Amino acid sequence: MNPMPLRKHRASLEALYRRYNRRAYVTGDPLELLYRFDNAKDREVAGMVAALLAYGRASQIVRSAELVLGRMTDRPGKYLRNAKPAELDRKFADFVYRIWTGRELVALLRGMRGVIRSHGSLADCFAASVGDQEDLLCGLKAFVDEIAIKGGGRCGSLLPDPAKGSACKRLHLFLRWMVRKDRVDPGGWDSISAAKLIVPLDVHMHRIGVALGATARKSADLVAAREITSAFRRICPDDPVRYDFALTRLGIRGDQDVSGLFSGRDLRGRPDA
Repeated sequence: MNPMPLRKHRASLEALYRRYNRRAYVTGDPLELLYRFDNAKDREVAGMVAALLAYGRASQIVRSAELVLGRMTDRPGKYLRNAKPAELDRKFADFVYRIWTGRELVALLRGMRGVIRSHGSLADCFAASVGDQEDLLCGLKAFVDEIAIKGGGRCGSLLPDPAKGSACKRLHLFLRWMVRKDRVDPGGWDSISAAKLIVPLDVHMHRIGVALGATARKSADLVAAREITSAFRRICPDDPVRYDFALTRLGIRGDQDVSGLFSGRDLRGRPDA
């Protein structure tokens, strides 16, 4: 991998960030649900639910996440801490979204409840899992394992396993939302450094990463996610996922040709929208 092409386009990436990294472009995205919660302990629960259901059309994801959060009153963090396991069984047993049913959702909620009751918050559990490690993947694995164990080991694919080599896009999307803080990402997990984040790799970001020369991997797996993150870390060491939201708007919106962005016909001369 040659990082030079990415450095060459830093000005274009910054212009893209200024243009698209704003809440106007979040409309209809599951991330929008997190803006409803000022308290980080409520936001982290909403974010975990929204991110782990982030598979399929955005409108369907938002609808399903809203259904879950709507049954938790207006304080999901407080609700989950205090809810009895039998209440979770009763309230969410009828849930269905794509391949997931109430069984997986209830296990996830039970696991999150157990972690919150043991550590005080999801954030505190994650921080303890990561510790002073530079690479957060081992900590992410421990965090996921604790949720799964406290959920009775029944979360299934709703809770990805970082040890299996997949990019775990939904987990890294959740971390981006909770760790970063700017006009788009609301933050709340101040104890974790944004420098440790890994790009939430989906098909859009993988295609862009290949176009940038950041990876030559054929599949959007963990190795590709690490390579793309490393390329961005060379130009933005403190915030390697800085451009993630703006870049994925290109693939989702289709109103800007990716190849055009990196061929000199970039955004440097365009005013902010």
